[in-house]
Amino acid sequence: MSSHHIVREKQEPALVILGLDSFADELLGQLLEWSPVLITTPLIAENLNSRGIKIDWIISDEIDDSLQSDIKYLPVEGKSIITSALNYLTEQGYPAVNVVTDEFALTDYLPFTDKTNLVIFCGQKKIYAVHPGFSKWKPAGEIIELLSTPRDLEAIGLETIRTGVFKTVTDGLFSLRFTNPILFIAESL
Repeated sequence: MSSHHIVREKQEPALVILGLDSFADELLGQLLEWSPVLITTPLIAENLNSRGIKIDWIISDEIDDSLQSDIKYLPVEGKSIITSALNYLTEQGYPAVNVVTDEFALTDYLPFTDKTNLVIFCGQKKIYAVHPGFSKWKPAGEIIELLSTPRDLEAIGLETIRTGVFKTVTDGLFSLRFTNPILFIAESL
């Protein structure tokens, strides 16, 4: 990194890794490129440690000092693992969080959509919340899946494949207009 590239604390999204079963090493490398704060579980910590990846926090009520020095522990305290991690990160003022997981439950993320910018990587999908009037450029033939139910949906530049699943019609912008405060969508990686 050259001297004119200064990464300020919390400038890059924090990274929470809860599962790596179907996540490409190349994508993991991209998420780790700027050395984000990394939070994970004890099981995933062993995997990351074996790859030489620096871990900042482990979410667990039990402490294991055998992995790396300087790892801090974030207690679960009867909550879900993702809730504990996102509570900590939002309380610390992280404006964005990337989550890599093998399982996605919309209800785990809904309470945090107004507190941080979330991107969830699950399977071969990139999942995130969008606001009314959302637009994005995509090539023709890309699949866009709605993971929550929109009210008064107007999809522009998209062709319906089946309920909640669309395909981009041409190279260019597609737009989603709706009256909900947010809508979770997924796109293929």
